[in-house]
Amino acid sequence: MPDQPTPRWKRIVFKPSGEAMAGPSGRGLDGPTLDQTAAEIIDIRQNLGVDVAVVVGGGNFWRGRTGAMEGMDATQSDHIGMLGTVMNALALQDALERRGQPTRVQSAIEMPRIAEPYIRRRAMRHLEKGRVVIFAAGTGNPFFTTDTAAALRAAEIEAGALLKGTHSGVDGVYDADPRTNTDAKKYDEIAYMDVMNKNLKVMDATAIAFCRDNDIPIVVFDMSADHALRSILTGGHVGTIVQ
Repeated sequence: MPDQPTPRWKRIVFKPSGEAMAGPSGRGLDGPTLDQTAAEIIDIRQNLGVDVAVVVGGGNFWRGRTGAMEGMDATQSDHIGMLGTVMNALALQDALERRGQPTRVQSAIEMPRIAEPYIRRRAMRHLEKGRVVIFAAGTGNPFFTTDTAAALRAAEIEAGALLKGTHSGVDGVYDADPRTNTDAKKYDEIAYMDVMNKNLKVMDATAIAFCRDNDIPIVVFDMSADHALRSILTGGHVGTIVQ
């Protein structure tokens, strides 16, 4: 095999949205999308030597805020959403392991029959041994999004960057919604404070502020693009970097 390029970061947290894992329908799980995602994770893990942790969203099954707006108790609704992330984590684990990649799921809500509890030192050890670690159930607390969980885990495991995979063809950060505004301008790079001051819908404000305070760059990109993870890590101009 020819020499592989040196990656920009040796350890990352990859944050795919739940809707992205659902493929074109946006609901449930899509087998081809799971397989493509698994293949791209394995490529950067095994060929580039990058430590990969994944924080999965759950919006393809349930959004806590949606349930709360419909009158459900907000805490109860968020707990349902956390269980959605566990389903996504188990599905992605299966897709990775069918391709021969050792993987561990760690859940912020203890469910020992199907996942390890989240223990930072154990997660670090798994990464050092070449395993992919999937963090499920967000932070384990209501009122915190999986974006915030991804930022928190990135700081805890000393990741070099947080890579946020989007869906619906949105390939970065824009000054308006490109799906409804053909004049929307895409940013190649933008500062944390500009994202917050302009109220750009990248991640929730808590996650942006946390990444800013811990100097963790965020790359927002279209997850459906082929080899996007590899391109980001080898210096390609993919998506938008927030730093």
